[in-house]
Amino acid sequence: MNKQTLFVSLTTAVMLCACQSSKVKISGRFVGNDAKDVYLEQVLPLTQSVIDSAVLDKDGNYRFELKGVAKTPSLYNIIYNGERIPLFLAGGEKLSLNSVGSVVRNYTVEGSKESELLRQFYQAFVSGAQRLDNIASQFAKATLSEEDRQALVKEYTAEYYRIRREQLRFIIENKASLAAVYALYQRLPGDTYLFNGDSDVVYYRTVAEAIEQTYPESPYLQSLMGEIARMDARISLSSQITEAGYPDLELSDIYGKKVRLSSLAGKVVLLDFWSAELGNSNTLNAELKEVYKKYADAPVAFEVYQVAIDTSKPLWISAVQEQQLPWVSVSDLRGRASSSLGLYNVQKLPANFLIDKEGNIVGKDIYGKSLEQKLCLLYTSPSPRD
Repeated sequence: MNKQTLFVSLTTAVMLCACQSSKVKISGRFVGNDAKDVYLEQVLPLTQSVIDSAVLDKDGNYRFELKGVAKTPSLYNIIYNGERIPLFLAGGEKLSLNSVGSVVRNYTVEGSKESELLRQFYQAFVSGAQRLDNIASQFAKATLSEEDRQALVKEYTAEYYRIRREQLRFIIENKASLAAVYALYQRLPGDTYLFNGDSDVVYYRTVAEAIEQTYPESPYLQSLMGEIARMDARISLSSQITEAGYPDLELSDIYGKKVRLSSLAGKVVLLDFWSAELGNSNTLNAELKEVYKKYADAPVAFEVYQVAIDTSKPLWISAVQEQQLPWVSVSDLRGRASSSLGLYNVQKLPANFLIDKEGNIVGKDIYGKSLEQKLCLLYTSPSPRD
């Protein structure tokens, strides 16, 4: 996987840090590839840019020297053969970075404790993400049977949670390192954050408390505290939900277009939480399609805003298209880490909320005949309430 997710939201004003600075020397050897150019990239708050380049000599050797590097480590990348190697560089360090063959998979680094920890995390993460990519690509097969699809779902889910367990172990064991901060912000294929759900705030807080002891002047510490504050605010909002209204959602549909739940105001809306990985999703959606069709021509429109609690974009899109779901289908592809679950205090799937045309939640977790009966009341009563 060449694409590396950079936690640019963390890299705040590194150049403004009033820390002692000095030189950094990086040297090494790349062999086993035809590429000759090596680039050094600096990661800044909202962007990253190449600040130096080198050409391999006949033996594959290269060298960089940076001046004015802060003593508190900050993030850089070595780019070679289209692949990025992340490094945390601190003033005064002399690094040796080498690789044979596959750049990311085989590279070694010496001379920087933080960069070595980052290597341990990054190589395992990239390997896991590549395995997920390979599994996800198989969903596109035209001859895929339902049995094979379910097997792939099981395999994908197992691999996803294996990766999450391994990264969580790394974060806890190395909580006082900047490599742990980096690990918190990594994404899987489909732009799925590993750790971004409200329930994950405990990990952010654990790392922040440790970083406060090891790198009290690090700009990443302030960014972590800001992320914790945002999570705490979302959790506080979820506790304020009452039957007098509902929290708004804005998620992407299968085409990438953002759709707000509030854009359906004035309609009778079923907010439905589901997952393409659920074994009964086909049956539940087939029943819901019959109800949806029944009220298609109702005086007050009936709409479904269906939130997929999935991590695999190919799996989700395939399910929507194969089942020909006619309503609003959205997802943030964060799986169980989706903040939408916290906002509605959803503890298990499937789950749903029925919202009347005035914006009141008038039903919860109702399916089949129970849903039809509730809708019948809504369409025959001026303002039905529980």
